[in-house]
Amino acid sequence: MATLLAFVATDASVAQDALRQLLADAAARSFNRISVDGDTSTNDSFVLIATGAGGGSMIDNPGHPGFAALREAVLEVSQGLALAIVRDGEGATKFITVSREKGRDEAECAGRRLYDRALTAGENRVLRLRPESGRLLAAIGNARVRDLEVGRVELYLDEVLVSKDGGRAPTYLEEDGKRVMAKSEITVRVVLNRGPAATTVWTCDLSHDYVTINAGYRT
Repeated sequence: MATLLAFVATDASVAQDALRQLLADAAARSFNRISVDGDTSTNDSFVLIATGAGGGSMIDNPGHPGFAALREAVLEVSQGLALAIVRDGEGATKFITVSREKGRDEAECAGRRLYDRALTAGENRVLRLRPESGRLLAAIGNARVRDLEVGRVELYLDEVLVSKDGGRAPTYLEEDGKRVMAKSEITVRVVLNRGPAATTVWTCDLSHDYVTINAGYRT
């Protein structure tokens, strides 16, 4: 969370157990799906507060008529804050969305090892505007995905299919990859082609300014 203390408040009346469920769901789909440099801070905190000042019946379980709407509202605010962290990353010049699609289940798609490996490999490629699919695929293969079938994996940069069937896509052109990499916002799609599950995380590039900024202070 980039050493962030995040406080989200609602005037709804919410029981503590229901509030914990809302907090866990929002954290899992927002702050726990971002990475600026793959590191964490002991100060990272996310607090959800319900004052009850708005009145209304107590929301005490997921079956309550107001639970779903509140969950979406909390998620919208949480994701907005989380994405702002990425966009404001130290020295960041690019906002990168990484989606992992068609996995066996959400747990497989949400595995941070794949994202951390792919982001580490990808950030440097992004900075240099070089769509090096080999390094990204190597990172995916090193993510300890159970029984990964490399021949079924597809890699996209935005709408451009870069790799399929275990190698470079026949339709891929280097100029298409460079065109995508030159954008300020990029989507990297890893399609496993073995199930219905999907997840998304967000990151940014590590520029020379990132090194300069972090070298300029002590903790």
